[in-house]
Amino acid sequence: MKQIKADPGQIEQVLMNLAVNARDAMPHGGKLVMETSNVEAGAELARGLDLARGQYAMLAVRDSGHGMDAATLAHVFEPFFTTKPMGKGTGLGLATVYGIVKQSGGSIQVESEVGCGTAFRIYLPAAEGTTGKRREPAAAQRPEGGTETVLIAEDEPDLRDLANIFLSGYGYKVLEAASAEQAIEVADNFKGAIDLLLTDVIMPGMSGRQLAESILQKRPQTKVVYMTGYTDDMVIQHKVLEPGVKLLQKPFGRVDLAMKVRSTLDGK
Repeated sequence: MKQIKADPGQIEQVLMNLAVNARDAMPHGGKLVMETSNVEAGAELARGLDLARGQYAMLAVRDSGHGMDAATLAHVFEPFFTTKPMGKGTGLGLATVYGIVKQSGGSIQVESEVGCGTAFRIYLPAAEGTTGKRREPAAAQRPEGGTETVLIAEDEPDLRDLANIFLSGYGYKVLEAASAEQAIEVADNFKGAIDLLLTDVIMPGMSGRQLAESILQKRPQTKVVYMTGYTDDMVIQHKVLEPGVKLLQKPFGRVDLAMKVRSTLDGK
């Protein structure tokens, strides 16, 4: 398989977003298939993908879910467009996928049929002179997991889902909340220790900083990591760029999240 030049964390986010999307399209179960191949884009394929002719790595993600009609397909990559029920998604997942693919110099196609499932195909330019040999990640990029309890407070359902999947995969016990107010309720009702609060900085209602202060009043041993996709100026307004504050910039991948959580729990 040819290598590509792309941010590993972003490609991981693409995979997870597509996988979560496929899962939601198969509420009663089904088949999810991911496959890769080397593709040479000739004149016709390159024109259809709006890409230059050349060598590409192709990633396909297929599911056997309920599928989409033509009207839905026409808007599927638009920000805030979603077919999910209220409160179950913001419509940013596929828009994020589209943005990452374009930023990486690639193209994405989607085919779907109602009742038959959906297939996404991503084409990313192959790096010149690559041998196709698999490069093992450095030991420093293989973070340790843990068994601690992490409370996630995030109003964006897709991101909350991904963070849960990432951390659960590393062995952590995960509690979820869609708002600061709900996070306080979850913490009040949970009898065990909450080792770390992973909270968005800016949410409707209480901010992440206000949430952390409330949690720490009753649970002073809880560590805090803030997530944000905003600029430094906006973050400064919410007083979370002070010395010692742990900040995780969105979008983040599984390794970035796991390393930040582990280092914070270890007091580093």
